[in-house]
Amino acid sequence: MVRFSDLGIDPGLVRLLASQGITDPFEVQAAAIPSLMKGRDLCCRAPTGSGKTLAFGLPMIERTKPAESKRPTALILTPTRELAEQIRNVLDPLAWESGMKVLSVYGGTSYGKQLKGLDRGAEILVACPGRLIDLLKRKALTLDDIGMVVLDEADRMADMGFMEPVCSIIEKCTSKPQMVLFSATLDRDVAKLVKLYQDDPVRVEIGPKEISMDSMDHKFWKVKPHKKTEIAVKSVRRAGRSIIFCRTRAGVDRLGGEMQLDSIPLSTLHGGLNQRQRDRAMNKFASGRSMVLIATDVAARGIDVEGVNCVIHYDPPDDAKAYKHRSGRTARAGHSGVVISFIKGNEQRIYSRIQNQVGIRKRFTNPQPEDLKKNDFKITKEEPRKTSRRNGNESRTTDKPRRRNRGKSGKGRRGKGVGNGKKYQNSSSKPNKSSNNWNRRKKKRGQRSGSKKRKADARP
Repeated sequence: MVRFSDLGIDPGLVRLLASQGITDPFEVQAAAIPSLMKGRDLCCRAPTGSGKTLAFGLPMIERTKPAESKRPTALILTPTRELAEQIRNVLDPLAWESGMKVLSVYGGTSYGKQLKGLDRGAEILVACPGRLIDLLKRKALTLDDIGMVVLDEADRMADMGFMEPVCSIIEKCTSKPQMVLFSATLDRDVAKLVKLYQDDPVRVEIGPKEISMDSMDHKFWKVKPHKKTEIAVKSVRRAGRSIIFCRTRAGVDRLGGEMQLDSIPLSTLHGGLNQRQRDRAMNKFASGRSMVLIATDVAARGIDVEGVNCVIHYDPPDDAKAYKHRSGRTARAGHSGVVISFIKGNEQRIYSRIQNQVGIRKRFTNPQPEDLKKNDFKITKEEPRKTSRRNGNESRTTDKPRRRNRGKSGKGRRGKGVGNGKKYQNSSSKPNKSSNNWNRRKKKRGQRSGSKKRKADARP
């Protein structure tokens, strides 16, 4: 059996992987790492969840040189913020073992932290094309020292219209870097990237060329618009862990609000949320603290969550390719899953075309959520934050906000004991005016000024 050490990986990294429970390389890792360690260009087709991040990440850490300020030496381009953070979280502890830094840059967050990270120097830069173009225009970094470029989910970047920015970024890497391309499909746009930027690449293909529709139970239900939420609630209560896809951000928010009224534990995810909110939503769903994820197509690719039993197309996908990638969130790693499409009267033609393009043939039927397989799902409760100890005494848990004393006369800015009748601990310090004495003096002043005013008014 092949081990990571057999692939030329440093023993320190091998030990760190073992401490994380990673001992044997996946198929894509065993196939890709030897060629990447030799500096060869590589074009790899592999599905999401196959272990691609370590397949390119380990050779990158081994071969990447130290970086200077604003001059990263390795670049990973990804289509979405979620995937960028996912890659950074995997590579950061491994890079730290080798004395390297990993920095992720993407839109939807402030520039400040990213600019500081670039200024301090980071060897591995994980970036979304749009934000990286903005940072290059600001002259916040240069790509002259890049020795290795990875395009992850290249087909998805092409679908999102990133082809032109990606080409522009690659052409700014003047050092002729090693080019590595990972994609779930090798379509026409990906082939164009291979032809333009790769030099005699090694080809690796893992798994089926297309997402298999055979392992999924496809159901096409004719649902009236006002019944869609009710059917969705009944379906997820039977199926358990589920993902529901809506077309718009407003649709996600509206459905989330309606399902919460039925006490469904859920998370919502769309492009209108900031990065912290998106991370919180995904963590909540992935950790089992919510049973349902309601999302736009931003979650259809690049998110690897195990144990999803059901995918619901609440709104129809744009095309057959989107149907495949949405549906591919279930029936993973040899497991089965159900895919349900809600069809309004005027959408039957759309779904007939999608069925023909993906190679399935199913009748449009009335909804029957009670016939779905019953899957039990236990919500993972969030652990309370640890208590802190001060002066040998245990304080209350930190998830409750501490009471602030700012502005109060007893313990505010005026010093201890002021205004509450306590004696001063330091007799040498000058006491401030207590509130009672202060009010009494103000009253006397007002009386004196009032008598003077009356006398002045009495003058002829």
